[in-house]
Amino acid sequence: MPAGSLEQRLSARQFAITTEITPPVAVLAEALQQHASELRGLVDAVNLTDGAGARAHMDVMAAAVLLKQSGVEPIMQLTCRDRNRIALQSLLLGSAALGICNLLILRGDDPRAGDQPDAKPVFDLDPVTLLATAVAIRDRGELPHGRPVDGRARYFLGAADMPIDPPPDWEPAALLRKLNAGAQFIQTQFCMDAEILRRYMSCLQQHGVTDRAHFLIGVAPLASARSARWIRDKLFGSIIPDAIIRRLEAASDPKAEGQQICLDLMSEYQTIPGVAGVHVMAPLNESAVPELVSEFRRRNGTKAG
Repeated sequence: MPAGSLEQRLSARQFAITTEITPPVAVLAEALQQHASELRGLVDAVNLTDGAGARAHMDVMAAAVLLKQSGVEPIMQLTCRDRNRIALQSLLLGSAALGICNLLILRGDDPRAGDQPDAKPVFDLDPVTLLATAVAIRDRGELPHGRPVDGRARYFLGAADMPIDPPPDWEPAALLRKLNAGAQFIQTQFCMDAEILRRYMSCLQQHGVTDRAHFLIGVAPLASARSARWIRDKLFGSIIPDAIIRRLEAASDPKAEGQQICLDLMSEYQTIPGVAGVHVMAPLNESAVPELVSEFRRRNGTKAG
């Protein structure tokens, strides 16, 4: 089975752009496919969230199949929150059988944060052990307890990270555990500060981390100063400096200003050693993503993989 286009692009050291879609609360395939069609040919792959916000949505594997049928390469998020190890192993086998190779392994939001707070969390595995499970299936052809798996899986495994302004003597211990378990690409939380990102990536380089995985940095086309504050205050680990918020407050057209800020950062991030691409997220502003990516592609003369 050949590598997916995202893996090929990253392996070729070409700057990659991914984004994400939250599967709808719907039983209509068209609800997802229409959204996907707007991104076809623009981005290199699209994340499908798995029970985002600890709320029920269309099943993530069904959504990944629909995305693939629409001509868009999916990255299937897989959280540890809702399933025990048997169910997670079954999903891994099913995704490989369906040719869904890009997997982003996450812990998942606590059910108390969602709209059904009495739902029981599982967390039988954590992201590190789930990554190791996928590696066992892919590389050894067996489940972790030794049961053989027929056929060959081709997973391209991802994990999440939160950039920080690293203090002296800081070490990326949590990130190293994910890499040692098998993570091949990393998607980060929002980091809208180029200087912090430079210091963070430099620190990772010093620890040999950037040679072991491809880093896709989270960015956003911010719609307003209010939206920027909400992301910074409500989404743990998000970095949005005060200077950007002031710039949005002063703008006569905050949405256009937010697009320009994001475009400028995307261009600058291309120059930072260790950065392999960006992951564009746009809470409550998803319609801005196609225009943003189109403009970035036009300015840089690039195409999706």
